[in-house]
Order: sequence, then structure tokens, then C-alpha cells
Amino acid sequence: MNLPSFLWLWKIAAWSMGLSLFAYLLLGMSGGWMFYRRNTQAFSPLWLRPAHYITGAIMVALVLILLVIGLVGTLGHYGSLGHSPHLIAGLFTVILVLISAAAATQISPEKPRMRWLHIGSNIILFLGFVMVSLSGWSVVQKYLP
Repeated sequence: MNLPSFLWLWKIAAWSMGLSLFAYLLLGMSGGWMFYRRNTQAFSPLWLRPAHYITGAIMVALVLILLVIGLVGTLGHYGSLGHSPHLIAGLFTVILVLISAAAATQISPEKPRMRWLHIGSNIILFLGFVMVSLSGWSVVQKYLP
């Protein structure tokens, strides 16, 4: 198979992971601000909610890019999957991101459980990002010369 350089893939993955973590931090801050505002009736700027949604959509795209790069890179390098716990950590993280995003689209006064599913999945997502970061470090070492 004629694949791009694995170092090139690793660079894209590194940037995607860094930007995903940055987006997660921004989402935590903006989500915390919205949660605080909702519970105290404090002022919230009009741009906050759209910025939160846009940042969330960007994070979903970055995580899906990471999934594709991981699958293509591993299949291209080894010919099969499952060579490290990084696959499980990555799939766990992708699933949590997708659950969070799906729940976010359903949040409404009629569906208060969706807000708690969204918040809960994002709290657990912290563990997913830790697991994928730690397991990914050993994977990166295999690709570096």
C-alpha cells in the first residue's frame, strides 16, 4: 500500500492530540462558566454558547482524525491492529467524545438527563485522555527513528 510517511502521520497526530487537549480545556472552562451562570442566574455573554458548540465540533473532528491516523498508521506499519493498549484507550476516548457530542445536541428543558450525560461523559473523558496520552507515548517511540 502506498501510504504517506509515518513520521508525517505522527506529526499530524501530535498536533491533533495537542489541539484536542486544548479544546477539552476550553470546553471545560466555557462549560463550567455556563453551568455556573445557569445555577446562579449570573450574566453570560451571547457568544459563549456558540463558541462552546463550535469548539466541541472541532474537538470531535480532531479526535476522528486521530482515529483515522491511528488505524491507517498501524495497519500500514504492522498490517494488523491490536499491538498495544493504545487501541482500547483510543476507542474508549472516541466513544466518550461521540457520546458527549450526541448528548449535547439533545440538551433541553424537556430532557434534563442529557445535560448530566454530557457532563458525566466529559468528566470520564479526562480519564480517557490520560489513558490515550500515556499509552500513545509508547506507540510514538516505535515510530521515531
